[in-house]
Amino acid sequence: MNNWMALLQEAETIARTRAISKLIIMERGYQVCKFRLQINEDLFVQVYRNDKYDTTNFALILGRIRLYGRDKINGKWHRHTIEKPSSHDLSPEGAREVSLTEFWDEVEAIIQNLGLASML
Repeated sequence: MNNWMALLQEAETIARTRAISKLIIMERGYQVCKFRLQINEDLFVQVYRNDKYDTTNFALILGRIRLYGRDKINGKWHRHTIEKPSSHDLSPEGAREVSLTEFWDEVEAIIQNLGLASML
C-alpha cells in the first residue's frame, strides 16, 4: 500500500461489503493513520500505517490479545501466525506483501477455523 489514504479507502470498501459493525478512525495525520475494522465489541482488525517510515501493521485482535498479524517494517513484511503470534514468520508466505483486502480474507478464514463465526 503506497499511502495511508489509499489504505483507508480500501478499509471503507471492506466496511461496506463485509461483516464489519463499524470503522473507527483512531488517528489520522499528515503521514499516519490508525483505525479499526470492528467486527463486534471484542473482535476487530486494527490497522496502522506510517507513510514516512513505510510501516504497515495489520492485526486481528480478540479482547486485548493479538491472534494473527502481518507487518511491514523497513520495507520488509513478516507474519505473526495463529500458532505463534509473538514470533515473526519470515518464510516466503510470511514475508509476502498483502493488501488489507487479502489480510481480511485471511482473517475471515481464521475466524471460521477457530469456530468464531458466530461473532461475525
